[in-house]
Amino acid sequence: MIETRLIEYRHEQTVLEGFLAAPRGVRSGPTVLVAHMWGGRVPFVCEKARALAEQGYTAFALDVYGKGVFGRSREECAALMKPFVDDRRRLVARLQAALDTARAQAECDPERVAIMGYCFGGLCALDLARSGAPLRGAASVHGLLPPAIEPLAPGRVQAAVLLLHGEKDPTATLDDLRRIQDELSGAGVDWQSVVYGGAYHAFTNPEANDPDFGTVYDARADRRSWRALLAFLDEVLA
Repeated sequence: MIETRLIEYRHEQTVLEGFLAAPRGVRSGPTVLVAHMWGGRVPFVCEKARALAEQGYTAFALDVYGKGVFGRSREECAALMKPFVDDRRRLVARLQAALDTARAQAECDPERVAIMGYCFGGLCALDLARSGAPLRGAASVHGLLPPAIEPLAPGRVQAAVLLLHGEKDPTATLDDLRRIQDELSGAGVDWQSVVYGGAYHAFTNPEANDPDFGTVYDARADRRSWRALLAFLDEVLA
């Protein structure tokens, strides 16, 4: 059995609302932050938090945009995401607020925390790890892959990194993936990546069905990436 609750927290003047899911009665458990796509903390990421809790993790679906703020069209989602893509230091500060909130919960072991995210959330996971935050792991699932805000110094990134990516993703190409791999190698980061042949962007989202936009659900890649994610978390949060 799992327990869930909503948790309000703040960054700057913005009230944020995260969703916590954990095995019933757990205290100081290994914890996974779940970062959302460009539309906000939608049910998709809350269900992923529930699924992680069913695997024994404390999971915290964080909020970047604000309590009750969601994008309902491509235009709205892009407008919500843009300020944080344009100012990634502000994004990292907001993610740090989520990390601090999660680590303060009784269900969380503050020494065993990882972050994972989808699409925009993949960028969130990478940028929080690049900041030097005290994380055991960071996983990007069909994530956005811009370079780091500044060159990574060896030893700065504490987290191991997992990159799960679609071969045909037009949003973050294989060239982008190669650049991130080189960046991580240059900083001495423990990283691994899996590329799913024929998979597009958003391959884990059953609602993704727009080949012209480059977002297509792929049940096989979804299953395989979930197994890869769980194996990674089992290793880094042991």
